[in-house]
Amino acid sequence: MSARVLVVDDVLANVKLLEARLSAEYFDVVTANCGTQALEICERAECDIVLLDVMMPDIDGFEVCRRLKSNPRTHFIPVVMVTALDSPSDRVRGLDAGADDFLTKPVSDVVLIARVRSLTRLKMMTDELRMRAITSHEIGVQAPERDAVADTGRGGRVLLVDDRPSSYERLAPVLAGEHSVDVEPNPADAVFHAAEGNYDLLIISLGLENFDGLRLCSQVRSLERTRSVPILAISDADNNSRLLRGLEIGVNDYLLRPVDKNELLARARTQIRKRRYTDHLRDNVQNSIEMAITDQLTGLHNRRYMESHLGTLAEQAAARGKPLALMMLDIDYFKAINDGHGHDAGDDVLREFAVRIRKSIRGIDLACRYGGEEFVIVMPETDLHVAGMVAERLRRSIASEPFAIERGLKRIEVTISIGISTLERKGEPINDVLKRADQALYRAKHDGRNRVVATAA
Repeated sequence: MSARVLVVDDVLANVKLLEARLSAEYFDVVTANCGTQALEICERAECDIVLLDVMMPDIDGFEVCRRLKSNPRTHFIPVVMVTALDSPSDRVRGLDAGADDFLTKPVSDVVLIARVRSLTRLKMMTDELRMRAITSHEIGVQAPERDAVADTGRGGRVLLVDDRPSSYERLAPVLAGEHSVDVEPNPADAVFHAAEGNYDLLIISLGLENFDGLRLCSQVRSLERTRSVPILAISDADNNSRLLRGLEIGVNDYLLRPVDKNELLARARTQIRKRRYTDHLRDNVQNSIEMAITDQLTGLHNRRYMESHLGTLAEQAAARGKPLALMMLDIDYFKAINDGHGHDAGDDVLREFAVRIRKSIRGIDLACRYGGEEFVIVMPETDLHVAGMVAERLRRSIASEPFAIERGLKRIEVTISIGISTLERKGEPINDVLKRADQALYRAKHDGRNRVVATAA
């Protein structure tokens, strides 16, 4: 795994030791000897993960971490505190500052490398989502960074999988102080419970009595519905090899027994914040995709989407020996609506027109705004006769009921003209079908508007 690790420590010997360990595992290493330098490196996006000492002369590690996590430009960079401090209160203080983990010196090489690999793997997944979401800013989708910085990590939905009453009866009330908590004492049902519950965090005991906790973690990671849900594992202190194996298969974080209540809450908050941030990124990607293929005013597909799918629909129709009909629709005298009532009224008409189109066609039909006041409807498995009946029904739907404008204060009469054509032979260019529908539409408008005209090849 190629990743750049920033080692921050004011003691040169410590820096050299960590640099040697990480370089031996083929990580790229950059170093900083103070907090100010570390912040500058992170601001320039020159690292994938930070290994941070706490005791430094200018800015201590807690403050460096706090600044990184409160900055929208750097908050997604994983931070691992590597320090001689070993009290539970220090660990919780570091986690509350936003650290992703808190390792006490001396740190075993195996634990250090496993943690760095795990966090950099998750960071790269997040980076991929962030890259895909970059265009969202350009088309008006709000970036989630500021919300992520302000998120407290509280109010999540947590599933605790533990079959020992002495354990879950102690942990569940602690978690319930900040989250909605469900307990699943039957590991065999846990995967189904997790898949149906829309959880923000799964806390899984690796010391289950009659079930392999690691297998459960692996099953969770293998399902589409739970693949991105963070897992916080709870392990006995002498179970190091299983814990490291858990990190390899996708466990996000871990706690050792006896569990410190404050550390449990701090680690849960960290994972829930990350979950919400990545969910926001995924939503942004989805929204940007939808905005790229959807007309924002009407909610119908746009011309780009239609042109990219029209050929496929024609090929499918030809391969199955099924008919394909295409309608081109135009709102009559639309310029007069804009000129006489204003463009807001024109927008009202277009939105309502799209609503009536949806009510008049089937789910398999493709309705698109072709441009301005022109629309196209593609109807698979529909011949010219049936398409004509649908078009006439739609024409009557438009003409029979006036359109509300100016927030319902006025109503105006609207009519449409429709041209229809069909795919006549296998291999016929779909643009020829579209051109015939356009010609039919022209005749409908030329012959007086508010009518349907069909044409064959």
